[in-house]
Amino acid sequence: MPDQDTPLHFREARELARAIRDGAISSRQVTVHFLDRIERAPALAAYSQVTAERALAQAEAADRLLAAGISMGPLHGVPVAVKDSLHWAGTVASGGSQARSGVISDETAAAVRALAAQGMVILGKTRMTEFAFGLSGQNPTQGTARNPWDAVTARAPGGSSSGAGVAVAAGLAPLAVGGDTGGSVRAPAALNGVVGYKPSSGVISRAGCLPLSETLDVLGPISRSVADARLLTQLLAGPDIDDVATLALPASSIAALRRPAARRGGAVAVLAPQAWPATLADEGLRIWHEAQERLDQAGITPEAWHPPASLSFARMADDNSLVLAYEAYRHFGHLADDPDQPLWEVVRTRIAAGGRIAPADYAAALQRRHADMATFATAMQGIDALLMPACDQAAQALDPADTRHTGLGKLLRPANFLGAAAIALPAGHDVDGMPMAVQLLAPAGADAALLDCAAALERILAPALRTPDLSAWGL
Repeated sequence: MPDQDTPLHFREARELARAIRDGAISSRQVTVHFLDRIERAPALAAYSQVTAERALAQAEAADRLLAAGISMGPLHGVPVAVKDSLHWAGTVASGGSQARSGVISDETAAAVRALAAQGMVILGKTRMTEFAFGLSGQNPTQGTARNPWDAVTARAPGGSSSGAGVAVAAGLAPLAVGGDTGGSVRAPAALNGVVGYKPSSGVISRAGCLPLSETLDVLGPISRSVADARLLTQLLAGPDIDDVATLALPASSIAALRRPAARRGGAVAVLAPQAWPATLADEGLRIWHEAQERLDQAGITPEAWHPPASLSFARMADDNSLVLAYEAYRHFGHLADDPDQPLWEVVRTRIAAGGRIAPADYAAALQRRHADMATFATAMQGIDALLMPACDQAAQALDPADTRHTGLGKLLRPANFLGAAAIALPAGHDVDGMPMAVQLLAPAGADAALLDCAAALERILAPALRTPDLSAWGL
């Protein structure tokens, strides 16, 4: 927990909530502080829409309720940002695309309703890769959020929840809700030096969220700590008749998630390097080995885990891409096929490729997914979390073809294909001072055990959570 010398904007959400609850500061004061920072740093481009008037109204309502002795939840009065794929009545849910720039939502996503019902304050919508189809975070048609760790070179902010990662890292929001279909919460967290948690499929309702892949889409938090991520997920989790995935998840998984965190993490294993789906760059290997050394020094020596022969992480990454592209074409193929639609050509090409996938190949990939999920759950018996790299390299300079971060997807996508719980944790910085991360995976439904392990490891992997030098951004 940060001490009182920590600037307000870099304090954890739970600390802000406690200060608001105790009357040390008002929700309005906290909200004004974040809105002021957002206004002062337009070059970071973290937000596509800042809903200042709504945010202040929500904050003032939160303060009135507290004055009357009413708290709506443990994060009452705390600001939060939401990805621009979530509907919020009266605002644009652009999905990061100019093709939807004037489309005003007439519905509100279940997750947004839940945030408001908890007395939280929504600061606005964060930028994203167009239609969430890309992990570098690049979006040249609508605007790319800037990675705050380098004010000189425009480096990848991580996508597709790019603005969410930038907002939390730069102190423009204490929490953010993003989406993860192929790594889109964990990538921006990894490249910005914060925590990104992808819950198991079905934990959080996706009702009212623009889809990319109905099989793979998941909503999840980006935060400054595992505890904050867990708490926000507890508030958003639960069955929803409007999202069938939430009805398929055993109720015991949600009940376990809502229990107090264990004091000690469970058994952690390390994915054997031979099974990694991507090769790490030199700096990536250095960070990985240093992370292992810190674990050893803390008395934690995870054993190497060799997956069953049928469970190829590289093949699962490819299968995830196949399912994603096929379903993305069903949703957005009509736009990709129309040359008059203002899509980024890189994303247009990705969507169009889904239209060339044979239905039989798609069906076969779904069958493999079902088998892989069962195999992974069986093979992980006795192990609570699997540790592996989250990125092969730190954020690189953006390139027009958007090909420099392919290794990132190879490492992150297997968790999506498995429907697994997964979390990216800061693990150090490369020679240029750019953040890097590791990730933990657990079988679908084992979110509580995963988060227990993550909480036990986060301060070993990163003893002090560094923040970027924001002076060049006007902050």
